[in-house]
Amino acid sequence: MQLNDLKSKNLTLKIFKLSALSLLSTACLQASAADTDWAQIEQAAKGQTVYFNAWGGGETINRYIEWAAEQAKQRYELTVKHVKITDAAEVVKRIQTEQQAGRTEDGSVDLIWVNGENFSALKRANLLYGPWAEQLPNWSQVDTNKPVRQDFSESTDGLEAPWGTAQLTFITDRSKVSSPPDSAAALLAFAQQHPGRVTYPKPPNFHGTTFLKQLLLDLSTDRSALNKPVDPTQLASLTQPLWAYLDQLHPVTWQQGKSFPASNTEMHQKLADGELLISLSFNPNEAASLIQAGQLPTSAYSFGFKKGTIGNVHFVAIPFNAPAKQGAQVFANFLLSPEAQARKAEIKVWGDPSVLAADKLPATQTEASVLPSDIPTLAEPHASWVEALEKEWLKRYGS
Repeated sequence: MQLNDLKSKNLTLKIFKLSALSLLSTACLQASAADTDWAQIEQAAKGQTVYFNAWGGGETINRYIEWAAEQAKQRYELTVKHVKITDAAEVVKRIQTEQQAGRTEDGSVDLIWVNGENFSALKRANLLYGPWAEQLPNWSQVDTNKPVRQDFSESTDGLEAPWGTAQLTFITDRSKVSSPPDSAAALLAFAQQHPGRVTYPKPPNFHGTTFLKQLLLDLSTDRSALNKPVDPTQLASLTQPLWAYLDQLHPVTWQQGKSFPASNTEMHQKLADGELLISLSFNPNEAASLIQAGQLPTSAYSFGFKKGTIGNVHFVAIPFNAPAKQGAQVFANFLLSPEAQARKAEIKVWGDPSVLAADKLPATQTEASVLPSDIPTLAEPHASWVEALEKEWLKRYGS
């Protein structure tokens, strides 16, 4: 090798080393700045009160939130108040009213449990603070293979942090049903064979509306249109298979389709009493939790449709006018911690599946009563389909 070539090679090597050192230094500075920013957020959160508006209809969920609030108090000197709600849409309306009244800094909501059409409504009206979610320290442990950046086909854009996953799950009793229906067509045939023993919650109950979406997905030959905002010119043709199906189903359901359970909780009770043969949930572990609580027999088990059932991620978001934005972020970050996520997933605690990568969580024992892992997860239709389906259902069957 000639002298000039050797000098050139040494110079290239030096430049490479300097570039690598520069990149490493920049990364360290960025990490240091991020750590400093988060430390400042944690410091500002001390003494704040976070009003967490979250569904209050489940005892296990309420107890879990109470535990998380206690941890926030002990670890971060943060007070979390669980504002128990029945419908997130009512909270959305309250935030909208506050904006219209010029209440831009002292809103009544610091953190809200939300997803779907309610998130979409808040995002469209610029009623959310952020982006902030992907700056949380525990975001690095999230399983981004899950739909944590999409909420009912709406990009989250860092405006909400994932909290748990869900999938529509049917529940039955092995002592009465050994071979459950695995499709919409099979469910109709099952209902016809067992008149009065099948039903679903009345929309706009969340579980009832989800059941409608599940049927629509299962009956559709082309699902692509369901991933887009509702086109009024195509609505009738796209939903015709659903209404034709329900026209056949309702005469053989509980109360002949003249009345419907108010909730899936009511369905669980009727399943336990033997009045119904099938109940449903949006938590694939709920059957196991109900067995643990003694509310269902040990012969209860979960099943799904062979082509898949609807699944999604649920989130927490911060309104634009939240007074305790720092406290809300600190609490959301704790909810994403392996400790909090593992506890939430325990059957005896809540049974709500984690959003973290599997290697970030301790191994858990598989329960025979959870939804089998071979049931595919189907993406939610676009959020606009919720209102369209509920409106049409109420017009046809609501009276």
